[in-house]
Amino acid sequence: MAPALLRLLLALTVAACCAVAGAAAGGRRGRVDLWPMPASVSRGARTLYVAKDLRLSTAGSAYADRKAILAGAFTRMLAVVQMDHAINGSYAGLPVLAGVKVAVHSADDELKFGVDESYKLTVPATGTPIYAQIEAQTVFGALHALETFSQLCYFDFVLGVTGLHSAPWTIVDAPRFPYRGLLIDTGRHYLPIPVIKGVIDSMTYSKLNVLHWHMVDEQSFPLDIPSYPKLSNGAYSYSEKYTMNDALDIVQYAEKRGVNVLAEIDVPGHSRSWGIGYPALSPSATCQQPLDVSNDFTFKVIDGILSDFSKVFKFKFVHLGGDEVNTSCWTTTPRIKTWLLQHGMNESDAYRYFVLRAQQIAIKHGYDIINWEETFNNFGDKLDRKTVVHNWLGGGVAEQVVSAGLRCIVSNQDKWYLDHLDALWQGFYMNEPWTNIYNPEQRKLILGGEVCMWGEHIDASDIQQTIWPRAAAAAERLWTPLEKLAKDPSTVTARLARFRCLLNERGVAAAPLAGYGRTTPSEPDSCIRQ
Repeated sequence: MAPALLRLLLALTVAACCAVAGAAAGGRRGRVDLWPMPASVSRGARTLYVAKDLRLSTAGSAYADRKAILAGAFTRMLAVVQMDHAINGSYAGLPVLAGVKVAVHSADDELKFGVDESYKLTVPATGTPIYAQIEAQTVFGALHALETFSQLCYFDFVLGVTGLHSAPWTIVDAPRFPYRGLLIDTGRHYLPIPVIKGVIDSMTYSKLNVLHWHMVDEQSFPLDIPSYPKLSNGAYSYSEKYTMNDALDIVQYAEKRGVNVLAEIDVPGHSRSWGIGYPALSPSATCQQPLDVSNDFTFKVIDGILSDFSKVFKFKFVHLGGDEVNTSCWTTTPRIKTWLLQHGMNESDAYRYFVLRAQQIAIKHGYDIINWEETFNNFGDKLDRKTVVHNWLGGGVAEQVVSAGLRCIVSNQDKWYLDHLDALWQGFYMNEPWTNIYNPEQRKLILGGEVCMWGEHIDASDIQQTIWPRAAAAAERLWTPLEKLAKDPSTVTARLARFRCLLNERGVAAAPLAGYGRTTPSEPDSCIRQ
């Protein structure tokens, strides 16, 4: 081999090893390899070594941690930092980071929408002993700080201990938007509970905070509803179901990680599976959706579902769908057609009547409502003022929604639909929820955004590599201050590649950046170059 080529290969190997070893912190070359990028970061040049028995101190904190939210997060942080390596090296003569002091100012640990998620993280370079310090208004800000701390750490293969480069660190951080969501769809493919929990865990690594659970659809109704137990007859099979206790378990699991669970029942469309257990909900045996607008039983069932939801899903919002409603079954079913004539309604009127009546049922149970954008496009001026419009069809809608004084969540399908495998991560990164919205008061009405993992072509076998790393690109858009976001996505490619490798190290099957979504490596190479 030619000497010049050999030198080049050795240089590439060293660079790759350094990049992997410092994949979280960037360390030796002074990079800030955090994802998402915090609001403010300063760093130094000293390497510390993280004690194997790193201690958590909450002395002086107003938060008692009765639910073990903080203690659990600290234990999980240690696990991802150590990455199952044997920490068996000697600390003799090394500057050791002995622990993390956490001061939470609020005793409240209820995960409300808009909860303060800000934090300050400092890691001094010297001290006897050396302690990192986290200050947060709420425990949920402290959880984000622990995640950021974990990304500063790496395993030192030479010394056999965990290192932390570039101390002292001072990081001051807070999210740009209060709603940073990911949709999963269990109506098209059943997702086992451990898979859902794995998705929740992976969300926390990029500070996403809402799991939108699109629970049922026309193909399957997998959730047992105590008020109307025959609804789950519409599940794919006896075993592909969730009990309400399962749902509660998922909600509580998510809450301990700072993630709210948004439940969705999509009405009146996407509802063929409802009629399997209760045929009276369908217009007829041969024309099975949308739900029968003329039958009071339909609204009694919705009321029962939302009553059961209110005992489990404590998030401020419930999603009532309202999209893609083909109303032809209403006009071709004689008894419904007669009902429409008696009430002086056409199909559009009936669609509006259904959505608004369902909204009032949800409000009665204490919810604010989220509806897909067709409801706004068709009768926006009639929607309850508690409505949040969920934009998905394309651009330009969000600015119309906020101009009308309503709140909006952005998920435009051309950029933030994960099932669109041709939607590249660069588009996810550059999709701006505030596009053409300049009024500060109207900007406040954009609650945030959501990437959508529709389930027609994914199941437990491939969901994570379809979500990641593209969802992380959107996560930075939703977390990081606008002025700190890259104007050219190519400038964050290396940092996102290292975050993708970090996900892999943590057991998340994130796909390579290069190519379409859910792609596979094109050839043998380092993780950070794929």
